[in-house]
Amino acid sequence: MENLSIKGNWDELAGKLKQDFANLTDDDLLLKEGKEEELLGRLQQKPGKTKEEIRKLIEKL
Repeated sequence: MENLSIKGNWDELAGKLKQDFANLTDDDLLLKEGKEEELLGRLQQKPGKTKEEIRKLIEKL
């Protein structure tokens, strides 16, 4: 599984994700260095999307 590459300002991306998925919390969007897979796991639970769908959504933002 390829690593998630987050370009730009994560705070801005997190804000856009919160707009798209109102049930996401700040804790769901907490990004720690080296914990990208954990972030993807949290993000896929609430919106009901796969890790790959979340990757594509983040990369598109």
